Amino acid sequence: MKIESVFVDCCHVVIDMQRLFAEETAWHAPALEDILENVVALSRQMSSNTLFARFVVPASLEEADGCWRPYYERWSMLTGEQHDPTLHDLVQPLKAIARPEQIFDKPGYSIFSNKDLHGQLRQKGVRNLIFSGVETDVCVYSSVLQAVDLGYRVVIATDAVASTEGAAHRAILDCLAPRLPEQILLFPTATILSATDRTASRGPVH
Repeated sequence: MKIESVFVDCCHVVIDMQRLFAEETAWHAPALEDILENVVALSRQMSSNTLFARFVVPASLEEADGCWRPYYERWSMLTGEQHDPTLHDLVQPLKAIARPEQIFDKPGYSIFSNKDLHGQLRQKGVRNLIFSGVETDVCVYSSVLQAVDLGYRVVIATDAVASTEGAAHRAILDCLAPRLPEQILLFPTATILSATDRTASRGPVH
């Protein structure tokens, strides 16, 4: 398999690069800052083929269903009167890059908890997904596994994903993702940028 084939009919998916995780909240993920430059580079190079997932917190505990209710009881400081919906915003400069139609809000860990996404990707002929963002072992990997179940081939940008739990981050990249080599590929940002540059003449996904 030529590496360029992975980046044909391809979409870059940015997971949860939001103020909610970048700022001093209960969910602050300091490692987000470490990968921002690479996420921005991928987003700019694939500007027509990038989607941005935003994790959306319910405005009140009563809006949380099932096992999300005890979850948000634990994180009650992010709901109700203390809920600040502007924390859902993407961090800069991604907020300035993203067009409204490229932003997909999700109530769960996986981007595919947004019920519209899969159908739109299929309509556009997308077969391959590149993932970047936070956190590697939670929302990123949840999205990756569901993407695989839906039939997409996945690339994880290894230096454009991060987690507050370093050991869990390494476990995904070193142990779990490599178990599915036909379905999940691991490349650094520089390799992805080079390969997508070579396939750019194929044009954006419409």
